[in-house]
Amino acid sequence: MASKADMLWEEVLELVESGERQEALDLCHQITRMEPNHAAAWKMTARMTLPAARRGVQDMPTLSQAASAYAALQNVVRLEPEDAESWALGGILLIDHLGMLEEALEWWQQRRQVNPQDVTPLIEQIAILVRLGMYSEASELLEIMFESEMEQPDRQQLMNMDRVRQMVDKAAKMEKEEIFRPQNPKHPRWEIIGRMKTRKPLSETFFLFTFVAPIVFLMGTVAMSLLGGSQYGFILVFLIILGLFMGVSRAGAGLLQSLNRHALDLERAIDVEGTSGKVCVPAEIRGSKLYNHTIGKRTEAFQDRHSKIIESDEVIGQKWKPNLPDFSNTKNWWRDGKESES
Repeated sequence: MASKADMLWEEVLELVESGERQEALDLCHQITRMEPNHAAAWKMTARMTLPAARRGVQDMPTLSQAASAYAALQNVVRLEPEDAESWALGGILLIDHLGMLEEALEWWQQRRQVNPQDVTPLIEQIAILVRLGMYSEASELLEIMFESEMEQPDRQQLMNMDRVRQMVDKAAKMEKEEIFRPQNPKHPRWEIIGRMKTRKPLSETFFLFTFVAPIVFLMGTVAMSLLGGSQYGFILVFLIILGLFMGVSRAGAGLLQSLNRHALDLERAIDVEGTSGKVCVPAEIRGSKLYNHTIGKRTEAFQDRHSKIIESDEVIGQKWKPNLPDFSNTKNWWRDGKESES
């Protein structure tokens, strides 16, 4: 005979199919109170807590929705540690919507303990470490990610692996002389950010048309005058222009990053505020054109939580450092025996 929780679960599936999300969520809460180890109900709780997609576009969750969904996902991965989808969603909520980078590093470390050969947690951890300016730690994980013992990555993972490799390389080169530590109010980069607080970062499109396109046009014109007199010459010129465009774009990426460093530095400062729960951005910069542009790109939930951090007005210590997990520990799966309810 089916248990009451199983009967309620059948009702949940019917409600979800008919689009009655709130009713389904209420029943999921009942199920998890009766059976705290009902992984499917916890996962459905997270799904029903987050906004539904409209015409294929996912609405952004509020702070309350993001926090509640993450709490439910903690129970899912505790009960079903191989559920890669829940791990991925939890990582997105922690980084993009809650801004809790320290917790995200630990989250993905726990995933590594489930499957040490999976490259996805390493990709995510490296990206977080780069955002915090911790390049030596990122480089160490980068070496692990390309070890032969790791699982064979799929095409998307290969692209992401190359992306974070380039991210580490470009960021380390940009900050080879000094790494910006926003928790230090006397860091010289703050003065530069202050001078450029009225300037928004250059967009890739603007940079493309003002820097890359003119160079490619001039060199393409020269190539056309020299080689474009025949059919094969025209094809050769086309290939030259295509190669020039790709080459100049790649070479100019570093220049664009350098021109936008003031904005990238402010991005890091906001990340540090989000993950530490304390403020470090000077009052004269907060509210500036650059600041409003930077914070305006963040999600609604992040902005809401960040505004609460600003209201608390607790200044970060100059010696603050993020709490990093033991990246070498991939043997013991975390089990604290506690269940959290949303």
